[in-house]
Amino acid sequence: MKNKVSINLAIGVGRRKTAVARVYLRKGRGAIRVNGKDVQTYFPAVSHAKQVRDPLAVVGAEDKYDVVIRVVGGGINGQAGACRHGLSRALAAYDATNRSSLKANGYLRRDSRMVERKKYGQRGARRRFQFSKR
Repeated sequence: MKNKVSINLAIGVGRRKTAVARVYLRKGRGAIRVNGKDVQTYFPAVSHAKQVRDPLAVVGAEDKYDVVIRVVGGGINGQAGACRHGLSRALAAYDATNRSSLKANGYLRRDSRMVERKKYGQRGARRRFQFSKR
């Protein structure tokens, strides 16, 4: 029996907050796997699963490609955003005609908002300890 080897059509790296997603675009029927699980299993919230699928819907290729995603770091929101960013980059790398529609929807832009670090001598990033005059 031969080993079935899938050839990657394109690879994209997506980032959001502290999450990093490596996305592999392959020929297929529209299956999306995130860290070895189905996208609905990995992202139980419908909004997160939809966020991952959005770039395929914009391009009109929901059932043309299989997508394999490896995502690490961050939480659920950051990981879903990283997956969307990586998938958009992979679709743009595979076919340059996809780039304009993905860019118009803002999927190719890296969301640079991060959590501000906690400063010393303070309770949080910006919150100070309560001031007492006496």
